[in-house]
Amino acid sequence: MTRRVLIVSPHFPPVNAPDCQRVRVSLPFLREFGWEAHVLAAEAEHVEGFRDPDIVATLPQDLTVTRVRGIPPGFTRQFGFGGLWLRCGGAIARSGEALLRRERFDLVYFSTTIFSAMTLGPTWQQRFGTPYVVDMQDPWVNEYYTRTGVRPPGGRVRYAFAQWQARRSEPSVIRQAGHVIAVSPAYVTALRERYPDVPAERFTVLPFAASDADFDTVATAGIRHQVFDRTEGLRHWVYLGRGGADMAQGLRGLFHALMELRRTDPAARAVRIHFVGTSYAAKGRAVQTIRPLAMEMGVGDVVSEQTDRVPYLTGLSLLRDADVILIAGSDDPSYSASKVYPCVLARRPVLAILHDQCPAAAILRNCRAGEVVPFVTNGSTESLAARLKPVMAGLLVARPPAPLTDWQAYTPYTSREMARVQCEVFDKAAVKLATRGEAVRV
Repeated sequence: MTRRVLIVSPHFPPVNAPDCQRVRVSLPFLREFGWEAHVLAAEAEHVEGFRDPDIVATLPQDLTVTRVRGIPPGFTRQFGFGGLWLRCGGAIARSGEALLRRERFDLVYFSTTIFSAMTLGPTWQQRFGTPYVVDMQDPWVNEYYTRTGVRPPGGRVRYAFAQWQARRSEPSVIRQAGHVIAVSPAYVTALRERYPDVPAERFTVLPFAASDADFDTVATAGIRHQVFDRTEGLRHWVYLGRGGADMAQGLRGLFHALMELRRTDPAARAVRIHFVGTSYAAKGRAVQTIRPLAMEMGVGDVVSEQTDRVPYLTGLSLLRDADVILIAGSDDPSYSASKVYPCVLARRPVLAILHDQCPAAAILRNCRAGEVVPFVTNGSTESLAARLKPVMAGLLVARPPAPLTDWQAYTPYTSREMARVQCEVFDKAAVKLATRGEAVRV
């Protein structure tokens, strides 16, 4: 018998947000593994996010989506706030309750970085007897900014308030969840340290996946980027994804190595590095975080930064056209670079500069899908540059060949396999709450 899951994903296509990608790429496979999905999301016009109509074509045509309306962001922005949950959380809660009251669902799945949505899990479980699973794509309680002194998004006061709320809300959500999925082993380690009373078998590490079908859509639809022209005779290296101060350590090493190579190798002078989609800020409000660093390191003339995001499928065409794909990691050891997977599927040479504890490094090495140059916290720029130079020198040939990726080793990271593991989690969580000795009020 097919089971039904209510997926709470406030950001959902045509909004293109990183936290909806897990749901998006798994949806085509859920029925194969015994689950039918109903998605609960906010209306796109009520989301301050990047609109990407092209990715709607990648969703199953018969998918059921309930979209709710809240307070328009244009109204609240004049009072200094625009958070989606403040504007639409009440509507999502009411709509979810109506669905659970009216229809049969075996599970609720919260896959979002809007953590306040997860607080609905314990309430709905008690009220309707429906177990829930949470997907921790980022840390909810996060000590990174306190530990490093980096300015948090939204400013220190707002972030401190958000963390105060997180410390109040996270315990009941994690303890009562039927299962917790996390993208990074470090997230599970931190959660288990905070909640040693939660059994280890209730946690699963599940990285993000990417879909080969998306690249097929790019090819059949003839989608093209406008970032560079391959007929120029230059060597175009591409980084696609967010920027930020936490990536400065790896990028300093890259720029220092490039500066030194340009002095001795004519081929290095033909390299152009394009950083695309480096900010999630609304158009016109973004601040460059990478090109100023390149200028400081003496390579600003060959480094461009486009803060505005490009449509997802357009970004895939950009990766496929690149001579070399760059992956720059955070100085946060727990950071899981989700951009790794589409980079592998683009079948172009990958140069990854990642913290030596980043889980994505092991994936690239195991699959032989790219060159990984690790760095350590507070390591020297010169040392990293010295290790990067020979690797970069080997990539300076015109249109270097695709890597000899071990696709069998990559199988666990395909969208189908990730969906299978996700559904195994659903199967485990979708049990009668009475088996855990909990009262259920239907």
